[in-house]
Amino acid sequence: MEFRYLGNSGLKISEITYGNWLTHGSQVENDVATACVRAALDAGISTFDTADVYANTAAETVLGEALKGERRQSLEILTKVYNPTGPKGHNDSGLSRKHIMESMNASLQRLQTDYVDLYQAHRYDYETPLEETMQAFADVVRQGKALYIGVSEWNAEQIRAGHAMAKDLGFQLISNQPQYSMLWRVIEDQVVPASEELGVSQIVWSPIAQGALTGKYKPGEQPPAGSRATDDKGGAKMIERWMQDEVLNGVQKLQPVADEAGLSMAQLAIAWVLQNKNVASAIIGASRPEQVESNVKAAGVTLDADMMGTIDDAVGSLAERDPALTKSPETRLT
Repeated sequence: MEFRYLGNSGLKISEITYGNWLTHGSQVENDVATACVRAALDAGISTFDTADVYANTAAETVLGEALKGERRQSLEILTKVYNPTGPKGHNDSGLSRKHIMESMNASLQRLQTDYVDLYQAHRYDYETPLEETMQAFADVVRQGKALYIGVSEWNAEQIRAGHAMAKDLGFQLISNQPQYSMLWRVIEDQVVPASEELGVSQIVWSPIAQGALTGKYKPGEQPPAGSRATDDKGGAKMIERWMQDEVLNGVQKLQPVADEAGLSMAQLAIAWVLQNKNVASAIIGASRPEQVESNVKAAGVTLDADMMGTIDDAVGSLAERDPALTKSPETRLT
């Protein structure tokens, strides 16, 4: 495993982060989730990402139990706040001081830890003054409940404003967690340049584009049984934008590049996002331990300029690049 500094800080995280968004507490049984965490630890992953909203708090509980007994100082535990949790009452969402403070305490209890390494604003809250949000984060840091603060899916303007306010309040805003892949490049035009200027890193999610970049979906063919594209509980809707023959044909052109690099298609996709120097880590999920063992091999891989050019020729014109797609809900999800 390789490690990178997170933003302009002294904190190092593993190039591969294990995340439990769609799995723990919902799609897989707890014993399988624990086995996936054990596989991540065995592979050298030290960074684990979750959120209070995942499986309506159950994902944090499962992760806390799976990590119990590990040396806390050897781990980086990341969680988030914003989305509705619990009974979804009128104060159960957003970035108000009340919701941040109550959510922080509840997350620590579920994760069975005294602090998290990184506490992230899961989205931007248009209904709460930014000053209130950042003051609450400052207090969380001063209380020792979070070591660093990050955001997720904030646009460049929001990151600039949050970073400036954090600096005035005496703490660091060091990361952003956006979607990023060969097919979803909306952060490249504005978010990445602003982040590089400010000393903010990206921890990216969905580096394999919800599975579209694995190569298992073939143009003109039905999706494999049991794949995300056949999941009527939400998975199919997530991936449907990429289930077009034009996109799938482009993805198939990546197979020779993967072969040349000695990688699977999924490993190639993860390695690709890690070529961006502003990316500190790529988040992977898993429903089986062997998926972790395979995808972690993308760490430390260097793709040469010719490979990067071939990848861009194959899928670059198919990628979504509109920076306006980095956005948060205009109203809280209640």
